[in-house]
Amino acid sequence: MKTIEIIGYKRANLGKVGAQRAREEGNVPCVLYGGGEQVHFVAPMILFRELVYTNDAHFVHLNIEGEEHQAILQEVQFHPVSEIILHADFLQISEGRKIKMEIPIRLIGQPAGVSKGGTLVRKKASLKVHGFPKDMPEHIDVDVTTLDFHHAIKVSDMEVPNLVFLDPKRSPIAVVEVPRAAKMAADEAAAEAAAPATEEAPAEDEEAKKEAPKK
Repeated sequence: MKTIEIIGYKRANLGKVGAQRAREEGNVPCVLYGGGEQVHFVAPMILFRELVYTNDAHFVHLNIEGEEHQAILQEVQFHPVSEIILHADFLQISEGRKIKMEIPIRLIGQPAGVSKGGTLVRKKASLKVHGFPKDMPEHIDVDVTTLDFHHAIKVSDMEVPNLVFLDPKRSPIAVVEVPRAAKMAADEAAAEAAAPATEEAPAEDEEAKKEAPKK
């Protein structure tokens, strides 16, 4: 997995006013935990571009005023309107300690159901896994080639060496759905096929009454 370096500076003022001032100056208020005492710092927002707006997972090399730490981005908060980064939490990692990470999913292949007119629907963008840092991939490939109508690939179908999936096993990752127009046409055809049988039923009942012996 690739590593991105983020340079930070320790925060002296930890209140809301200090955090807002940091954002106005183009910085992100951050916290590093998992290594003893929490470290509060700020880092230039521009350095988060390759870390947050990406389809791959990354390790982070934090350099906070000369103090270096290996970490992962644990949580990031965005403004609900402007979507700028409001806050970021980092977890310090070490090779001998297992961690939990959200690994992005990459769908590969052309589903069989899509070639018949179906639509591939992604149900999950990432999977939560547990394992050692050395075993963490940048992304998880999910082969959807065999997917047909109404079929789904679930978390239980996935297997990556040395990693444990933490999402519910029955959770779907991707499914091929029948387009609404095709489904309506199929329903209409089924209704038309069933209509004659429904109309002939009373006639059959009348013939049965005629043939029945009188008492």
